[in-house]
Amino acid sequence: MVTIDQIKQLREETGSAPTQIKKALEETKGDVDKARELLRVWGKNVSIKKVSRETKSGLIETYLHANATIGVMLDIRCETDFVAKSNDFKALSHEICLQIAAMKPLYVSDTEIPEGFLDGETRIWQEQIKDSGKPQAIVAQILEGKLNKYKQEICLLSQTWIKDDSKSIKNLIEDTTAKVGEKIEVKKFARFEI
Repeated sequence: MVTIDQIKQLREETGSAPTQIKKALEETKGDVDKARELLRVWGKNVSIKKVSRETKSGLIETYLHANATIGVMLDIRCETDFVAKSNDFKALSHEICLQIAAMKPLYVSDTEIPEGFLDGETRIWQEQIKDSGKPQAIVAQILEGKLNKYKQEICLLSQTWIKDDSKSIKNLIEDTTAKVGEKIEVKKFARFEI
């Protein structure tokens, strides 16, 4: 039996539409935890459908650290001005600025990394491993693992969110996309530090 209190609780937690929440609760036979997970899955499916849409609106979010030695400017986009002015979108923008200030990413995603940028790192790792006596196949796996970990550290979207290590920044954006119903895209950012 689905109750109003369950719908209210999930509405506050997920921001999903009450009809979607009711449907999820009915499918999970009133199990709030399973319904919450189902809503997340549905939200990710919505995100996938919105990938091809154009992001013409958005905002420039800024963050200046309390000691005024770290600053961030973020260009984040969405589909409509209505969503750009919403509290959910503004909260997401602020969280991403905090992430950039704290974790110092270099790129938005791994597709932006220049071809030769990783060559120097790869050569350093090869030098470190070459005298280990490990078979070449194992060395290749180690190098691939180190490369993937490094990409995750320097790319904003793949970084673990500083406030919840069970989510990446990409997951955070997907969650907000599910709430607001529009494609959200980080175009670029700049981080300054003295």
